Amino acid sequence: MDDNVLKQISVFAENKPGRLANIADKLKSADVNIRAFNIAEAGEFGIIRMVVDNPDNAYEALHNTGFTVSETDVLGIEMEDVPGSLSNIAKNLGEHGINIDYSYAFVTKTEKALLIVRVDDIKGALKVLDSADFRLVDMEEIKHL
Repeated sequence: MDDNVLKQISVFAENKPGRLANIADKLKSADVNIRAFNIAEAGEFGIIRMVVDNPDNAYEALHNTGFTVSETDVLGIEMEDVPGSLSNIAKNLGEHGINIDYSYAFVTKTEKALLIVRVDDIKGALKVLDSADFRLVDMEEIKHL
């Protein structure tokens, strides 16, 4: 697919003390650095979503130690760290019929913000974002954030 499509690692895990530490230890042992991170709680279980510097190693390390893990295509959209930036992205995607399934964001050391999004039409989103001059990050940039 496109160079600007990122691989997100998702882990389905029990919502109990020590579970996150165990997952983080597995990634540490595999020399995987977490660059963006989100947990969605669903009662006794949770979904941990993360963009990492080496998704293949992360997947293998977690899968081989018994975790339920998957890879998902997501986009990393750079935005100004000012009011209205998220609105602008969401409006552009929505006006073209592209739904944001979920997202999470963080501020980078360059004083920009990075929005990670999962959309229902990734090819369409790439076209919309490109035509609106939004900058997407690639895996090489993720490694150096």
